[in-house]
Amino acid sequence: MTITENVKNVRAALDAAAVKAGREPREILLLAATKMNDAERVREAIEAGVDLCGENRVQEMLQKSAQGAYEGVPLHFIGHLQKNKVRQVVGLASLIHGVDSLALLEVISRESVKRGLVQDVLLEVNVASEPSKSGFTAEEIPAALEAASSFEGIFVRGLMTIPPKCQSPDENRPFFLAMRKLFVDNGRKKYDNVSMDFLSMGMSGDYAEAVACGANLVRVGTAIFGARNYDK
Repeated sequence: MTITENVKNVRAALDAAAVKAGREPREILLLAATKMNDAERVREAIEAGVDLCGENRVQEMLQKSAQGAYEGVPLHFIGHLQKNKVRQVVGLASLIHGVDSLALLEVISRESVKRGLVQDVLLEVNVASEPSKSGFTAEEIPAALEAASSFEGIFVRGLMTIPPKCQSPDENRPFFLAMRKLFVDNGRKKYDNVSMDFLSMGMSGDYAEAVACGANLVRVGTAIFGARNYDK
């Protein structure tokens, strides 16, 4: 299967999941997770109709950005962001996923203010409270949003999560539903610098289930580009 064919198939599955859930397919944004795919393959995915591109690694994002790989769609940073790499990402990525602490949010705020811009971010939720993962617990989100409202130079656009690895996509439904509730409940509250626009969850193995549970942004890599070869 080609990248173009894969994008078509993923889009069809997303549309079907949205319709089944009583939602409008156009509400669902398809982000191509482009890690370890060169600029030519990224451009093919964009031409095939993905809505967004997302990179996990700062250096790879910088290299491909210089090659014009992402032209035509917004670029998101979807990996773990180290504080010492913030200056390379702020202003280049239109949205930073995975902001997992107030300390990181503060660094992003300082860099954004220095540059005279406002950086959009998503707060990462460790929805299953896994010790091996970073992120806010569900219980910490209200206080985190309250704290975020005092930072200059940032705008919280929603929440994201990566649920536990599972054998069947259905196993993650409780976590996806918990995220949807968190998203809706906090969306009813009024904070400065916060607008709950995006619920980013679901990847190649479970994006249809995530959409059924309320995701409006899914991050898909393998189902578009094929399995990554980490031996290269």
